[in-house]
Amino acid sequence: MNHTPRVAAVHDLSGLGRCSLSVVLPVLSAMGVQCCPLPTAVLSAHTAFPAPECAAFQDLTGTMEQTLEHWAALGLTFDAIYSGFLGSARQIGLLRRLITQFRRRETLVLMDPVMGDRGKVYRTYTPELCAQMARLTREAGLITPNLTEAALLLGEAYRNVPTSQAGMEEWLARLSLGGRRSVVVTGVSFTPGTTGAGCFDHNQGRMCFAMARQEPASFYGTGDLFAAVLLGGLLRGEPLSGAAALAVDFVQKCVARTLAAATPVLDGVQFEPLLRELL
Repeated sequence: MNHTPRVAAVHDLSGLGRCSLSVVLPVLSAMGVQCCPLPTAVLSAHTAFPAPECAAFQDLTGTMEQTLEHWAALGLTFDAIYSGFLGSARQIGLLRRLITQFRRRETLVLMDPVMGDRGKVYRTYTPELCAQMARLTREAGLITPNLTEAALLLGEAYRNVPTSQAGMEEWLARLSLGGRRSVVVTGVSFTPGTTGAGCFDHNQGRMCFAMARQEPASFYGTGDLFAAVLLGGLLRGEPLSGAAALAVDFVQKCVARTLAAATPVLDGVQFEPLLRELL
């Protein structure tokens, strides 16, 4: 019997809006991966929706601690540890504990350093929290920041985001910590009408870029969708370049389908009908 890869997925869960665990779970399952969620919080809807007094937000830090204790007692091991949104410094400490206790030599640690987007830091992230996140990413074998997060990790102003391939290759080299880890930066664009990802592959020691047509809209949750497909591809044994190309292509197709359907932007992209392409 072939081994089914097992992933510990540290992320929030939103009842409405295609993002975080509501995207990660079905995508990894479709790609033949057992996803073991470690929820950081449960929300009635993702944070871009209006938040009246009845909106629900349940911090699960205590439950995370209990889960780690239970997993340790069960002697669980993971082929990958994937982290997304973290809500507090205490949760950053718990992610560090997860990595320390459950990482094996061959375990891939993929961190999506969710801190901001479109040049702005999320309101829940203080400068100290951003600094702690930057320190924690040094534990990762692969990071997947967007352009805003890449600038934060490097201590650069967002206006300095590279617009040329040579400039992005310089940022990728710096983000790789001298070649010690792999990096995928999302939202990269050098020419009008195209967007994609810039990659540094630690194993092969080389740069690559995966680009696709840029659709005329921006949706919440596409970063989570990208990271999930990327991770699924890597756990299938694809090189970083192939997994990144698969993720870029899949996200573009999902965005194009959603635009054609003209569904609300806040709902996220319609990835469900296209999951068969990941089988």
